[in-house]
Amino acid sequence: MEGAVGVRPRSRESEGPALGEPPPGAYDRPVAAVSEIMAGDVLGVAPETSLLDAARRMHERRVGAVVVLDGERLVGILTERDVLRAVATDRVEGPVSESMTHSPDTIDADEQAGHAAALMIHGGFRHLPVVDGETVVGMISIRDLVRLSVDDEAPRGA
Repeated sequence: MEGAVGVRPRSRESEGPALGEPPPGAYDRPVAAVSEIMAGDVLGVAPETSLLDAARRMHERRVGAVVVLDGERLVGILTERDVLRAVATDRVEGPVSESMTHSPDTIDADEQAGHAAALMIHGGFRHLPVVDGETVVGMISIRDLVRLSVDDEAPRGA
């Protein structure tokens, strides 16, 4: 609109970052490791635990998922969605092993939180067991990641 009356081109400095460029300081923030934000007190159940008992424990602990362990080995994850699916299909009388997600994705405790977010978004799930080698050491949820993001964006100072 060159030559239009009352319209002046803005200077580059007042426009902010160009499309696709990160805002100033975007890479100055430290990236959290999964171990820094995960819940370490993970509820675990055996595959033969009744679905009703597992759901009661989830309710008592106010958690949305439990790891399913055969001894120390992770064999599955049972989530609120799995419980809801079992209720909707009238399969609540069976063991956890009939309703759980078998061989769930996991993440190492030393991975970055962004990697956990990518796994959850692309996998379509909200809970991710955290492992150290073969041992379950925690659980990270989408809520943990949102909380981290909100804390990063919250205004500082008075």
